[in-house]
Amino acid sequence: MTTTDGRVYCGDDGHWAGPSPGCVYVALLGGPLDGQLFDVSGWSRQQRVVGALLITDRGFFGPGGRALYKPSTADPEGPFLWDSDTP
Repeated sequence: MTTTDGRVYCGDDGHWAGPSPGCVYVALLGGPLDGQLFDVSGWSRQQRVVGALLITDRGFFGPGGRALYKPSTADPEGPFLWDSDTP
């Protein structure tokens, strides 16, 4: 997905950035980062299937916690769905 709308995940809940031209993004759906975009430019198909463990202060474990997002098995190229939070 390439887009020019939305907010891009930056790893800091107090900092927001817009999408950059030429980058490839997936939408984050559900959980504490719902609605944000995540830059997967340069990621291999294997990396995308695994998903991403993203730092967020808004998850179940508060500051320093992480949220796991990964694609559905039906659409490994599609949006990353929230799976769980971890400390």
